Amino acid sequence: MKTIALNDTHEALGAKMVEFAGYNMPVRYTSDIEEHKTVRTGVGVFDVSHMGEFMLRGPKALDLIQRVTSNDASKLVDGKAQYSCLPNQEGGIVDDLIVYRIKEEEYMLVVNASNIEKDWNWISQFNTEGVEMENISDELSLFAVQGPKAFEALQSLTDVNLAEMGFYTFEIGQFAGVDNVVISATGYTGAGGFELYVPNNVAKEVWDKIFEAGKDWDIKPIGLAARDTLRLEMGYCLYGNDIDDTTSPLEAGLGWITKFTKEFTNSEALKKQKEEGVTQKLIGLEMIDKGIPRAGYEIMDADENVIGRITSGTQSPMLEKGIAMGYIQKAFAKVDTEVIIAVRKRRLKAKVVKFPFYKG
Repeated sequence: MKTIALNDTHEALGAKMVEFAGYNMPVRYTSDIEEHKTVRTGVGVFDVSHMGEFMLRGPKALDLIQRVTSNDASKLVDGKAQYSCLPNQEGGIVDDLIVYRIKEEEYMLVVNASNIEKDWNWISQFNTEGVEMENISDELSLFAVQGPKAFEALQSLTDVNLAEMGFYTFEIGQFAGVDNVVISATGYTGAGGFELYVPNNVAKEVWDKIFEAGKDWDIKPIGLAARDTLRLEMGYCLYGNDIDDTTSPLEAGLGWITKFTKEFTNSEALKKQKEEGVTQKLIGLEMIDKGIPRAGYEIMDADENVIGRITSGTQSPMLEKGIAMGYIQKAFAKVDTEVIIAVRKRRLKAKVVKFPFYKG
């Protein structure tokens, strides 16, 4: 099992550590609900240094990105990031990722921890034009400082005007006395905030300065359990649960990152699927009856015919009711459609709702 640079720091803070994607990671420090609410109403820090980062450089770097990703990276300018996915040849998804344009011939791709080797091999097989590829995943730490008070808590650490940074933009500048930090207005919580890419050798120093600067805003360390409930309240997909090698981006509601203005892996088949329409859709479900929907539970119609399955589910800390994401036959995907969730031997009512579940 791999360890992140601040493994000892998290253990000293009393974090419960668990294996996640091959890494020893902090899942919680206090309680999941408390940590969740800290991020929604204040500011919290996730250490997500297990994520993968690849640098792509050279005159053909954009061509390679355009070839392997579904979104149109030609729209990127320096300092802009883009959510995208890597389609496979069978209509599914190799991974979802974020593409950062550093400058004209230099890009950073941020991929899921569990897929670092898989994604590297996948992209490499299409690198026929000599693009320089570098896997820097083991050199960087990544801190996600999330919540409505994030920019106030961090502003004293940098000259970059954090309040004016647009969503999915980034700047490379000095942060906490360290040069060339990527300060990115991205995140996976829907609560606002920033992600900071720092070299491992200064990770502890930066972490400590974040907590010192944020103490007036009651900044707290936050574990992966709250990260999961936060992203679920927003209806954000988690690779391996809501999207995988068998789910089409169109089925997953990711048509907005699937651009047919260019050719990419399996684009012809996906274009045909768009024209013909999908047979199942990823939808949000809110429980009507009391109960917590979990991944793998069956979704049924009124006659108890199986019409889908849940891919992610939890008790929403902010809504105080059960919420879930899952795939359902298109005929039942309309908002306000009532369905039944098979919770072991019980049959509980739920209804289809629009994302996000939590509107803040």
